[in-house]
Amino acid sequence: MKKIISFIVLLIFSSSLIQAQNKTLKQQLENRPYPKWFTDAKLGIFIHWGLYSVPAYGDKEDYSEWFLRGLQSGDTLRTEFLKRHYGDSFTYNDFTDYFKAELFNPKEWATLFKKAGAKYVVLVSKHHDGYTLWPSQYNRNWNSVDTGPKKDIVGDLTKAVKDEGLKMGLYYSLPEWNHPLHRWYQDPHDSIAKYVDQYMIPQFKELVSTYRPSLIFADGEWFNTAEQWHSAELIQWYYHLLGKEAIVNNRWGSGLDIGFLTPEYSAGLKQTDRPWVEVRGIGRSFGLNRNENLAAYGTSAELIHRFVQTVANGGGMIINVGPKADGQIPLIQQERLIDLGQWLKINGEAIYGAQTYDISEQEKEVVRYRTDPTIDFNWVRNSPIDEIKEDHFTAQWRGFISTPQSGTYTFELNADDEASLSINNQVVIKGISDQKGTDSEVMEAKTGKNITGHIKLKKGQLYPIQINYQEKKLNAHIQLFWSTKGIEKEIVPNTYLYTNQNKITTGLSGTYRSKKTHLCYTINNNNLYAISFEWPDNKLVLKIPKPSIDAKVKLLGLDRTLDWTYQNDTLIIDTSGVKFSELPSLMAWTFKISLN
Repeated sequence: MKKIISFIVLLIFSSSLIQAQNKTLKQQLENRPYPKWFTDAKLGIFIHWGLYSVPAYGDKEDYSEWFLRGLQSGDTLRTEFLKRHYGDSFTYNDFTDYFKAELFNPKEWATLFKKAGAKYVVLVSKHHDGYTLWPSQYNRNWNSVDTGPKKDIVGDLTKAVKDEGLKMGLYYSLPEWNHPLHRWYQDPHDSIAKYVDQYMIPQFKELVSTYRPSLIFADGEWFNTAEQWHSAELIQWYYHLLGKEAIVNNRWGSGLDIGFLTPEYSAGLKQTDRPWVEVRGIGRSFGLNRNENLAAYGTSAELIHRFVQTVANGGGMIINVGPKADGQIPLIQQERLIDLGQWLKINGEAIYGAQTYDISEQEKEVVRYRTDPTIDFNWVRNSPIDEIKEDHFTAQWRGFISTPQSGTYTFELNADDEASLSINNQVVIKGISDQKGTDSEVMEAKTGKNITGHIKLKKGQLYPIQINYQEKKLNAHIQLFWSTKGIEKEIVPNTYLYTNQNKITTGLSGTYRSKKTHLCYTINNNNLYAISFEWPDNKLVLKIPKPSIDAKVKLLGLDRTLDWTYQNDTLIIDTSGVKFSELPSLMAWTFKISLN
């Protein structure tokens, strides 16, 4: 009996000791300072390239690199595409015969990234399909040396990037969709122990010890804890190996809150006490998606404005390119990067190493109107209309509704994030609020939350209707359904919605509102920088404290000072003498105010 008691006491003591050690390790990791090279860098380049670059296909809002997952889940768009173009017996693994990378030139890539103004590069060494871009001994015949390109892509690009004086980082997916020890999304989430111990940890250490990346971007963590991934121990091992320059992101599982933050396809964060980067593709997918519309790529000016906003709010950006299977980066993506680099060549002193100012940005309200035929929208991560932000916007629809028959109608709203419905000045659906997912898990479609309400309506009578909607962040969608006796649930048809009582125009009048940033501030080397997204024809008005009487104001790229005055707590910069032909850029303009 004493032996049993002693054994129990020993177990309790051992468990307490392990918990204390884990707590100490977490504290050490949390207190570790972030390397200055990263906080100064501001801009990195992401590269998603692999077997999924062969089909390079998905829905217009899908991530093409999730092609295998689409096949596993029975996504008809992808499964039919595979059968139609490759045959009934073709499998995802067969793409290795098509992934040739014959135009891959690591030196050209590295040169392009440097011209873009990037200070570091992050290559996807292994995505969720498990195919590695280095000759992993744990992935025989499932890597880029044994199959396909017959090249060590990680090694070749690492050398080229470092030769250009840039830092090299590697993305590594913690789980895999099709590994026999644990099939992510298919096997129970908690059944990952063997996969982690026997495969993931040794492969991770093989990758890192071979190529010694300055940055690790982990992903796929969201179904498990950091303890299950052994994340703290892995990160500590990595830090000891690389030293002070090493940095990791924040996607290592619940229970471990360290690393730079990685909002994805968002409106970014506001100032934090922790480094962060906005992660997004030049288009709407990371891997190349040949099904995207041209509008998905935005403009160079929009990319520059978005990037400047992240820096002004204390962050940076990792902008992604998705090369073709042959290794060529699409020309439109190259153009966007070159335009960004040319702008940074003139305005870089306001960006690299910059700090946040007391005022990060100036916004103005934007309102847009249009008639919408029905309430059936899935904007995913897009703006609903030009000039409106993709996050933090509101929409209101007003008009009139009639019915094909009298009776009690059930109305249903499905929305992410908030919505309400009123008919005949009566609240039918008081309001719903739905916030699902995490910043990193935006890959699979969300369904939102359904709320129903009931109201009696008479056939042929017009009733005023109003729908209010508010989007917060990430995915955005809203749908309005109805049903009644003899009518199955359906989107409320356009033929019963009217903008006014004369029934001339069907649909509802929509009003969209959001804030739009038009001016950003940064501070660097005791200089204040005001970056304007709109050219001030005669004067630039800044609500900032008065600079010293001998302060000089310059437009970066213009070799002369500008006159200024100060009145009513406002700095007024005279731009009337700047000719159009003198403008150093047509996308954004940086005014430097010396604070000495």
